[in-house]
Amino acid sequence: MDNNHAYDYFRTQVQPALASKLSEFRLLGYDSVTEQELWEFLIKKKWKKVKDELMLHEIIQAILSVKVSDYLSFAAIETYKTSEFSFDDENELKELLK
Repeated sequence: MDNNHAYDYFRTQVQPALASKLSEFRLLGYDSVTEQELWEFLIKKKWKKVKDELMLHEIIQAILSVKVSDYLSFAAIETYKTSEFSFDDENELKELLK
């Protein structure tokens, strides 16, 4: 499977917008979000369907309009998808539900 997204071409051009959004995240107390994680959120969530003629200002607008809550919801779902939960042990389930 090809790992390149159609909008990867713009990534260096929009890096200042990404940095700006990450500094906003940091101001709100979310220091652990990286540029790569933010970019993956945009690719997987905002830009699932690639538009043929997307303008640079539309990409920047999408970056700057990211809400922390949207990113955190996406990150939580991605974590659940990749982790291996096993509720075979009843004690683990009870501990989780405390």
